[in-house]
Amino acid sequence: MLKNYMKEGQKLPLFGVGPYIIYGMGLVTVIGIVLFGYVFKIGILESPWTIVFRIVGAILIALGVVIWFIGALRSDMDESITENKLQTKGIYAWVRNPMYSGWWITMIGITLMWHNVWMLILPVINWCIMTVSLINSEEKWLLALYGKDYEEYKKCVNRCIPWFPRKE
Repeated sequence: MLKNYMKEGQKLPLFGVGPYIIYGMGLVTVIGIVLFGYVFKIGILESPWTIVFRIVGAILIALGVVIWFIGALRSDMDESITENKLQTKGIYAWVRNPMYSGWWITMIGITLMWHNVWMLILPVINWCIMTVSLINSEEKWLLALYGKDYEEYKKCVNRCIPWFPRKE
């Protein structure tokens, strides 16, 4: 399980900016759902789109939770952080930030459950929040800590969309 402590010599915070990124994306999603679904009531799709959006939404919610779970609880990431080791195995060989990716994919699924075409802008806004936050915080920390190893890792593995690693 994740531990929230700093070990002597540990260079990175265990949680970093993660909670702020997730809260920001969650806030955007909730505001979008309230505005488009309940205040303005525009863009709401009817059958058969309701069913399609909800099925895809449910699949994305499940996928996002699995990606987050593997990245957070099955990857030994807390040990890598406390030991100042760059984690590149397991799910980290497919995506550099599986915990953020999992939340982002889950929020896309939640957004789709409202079957509203106007809400399709929310994943783009959340992508921007996540990407800008990661580039300006954790990626700088990791580059300063791991240097060339992290540069090479970035060339082979996507930031937030799980995909097959590229070979250099």
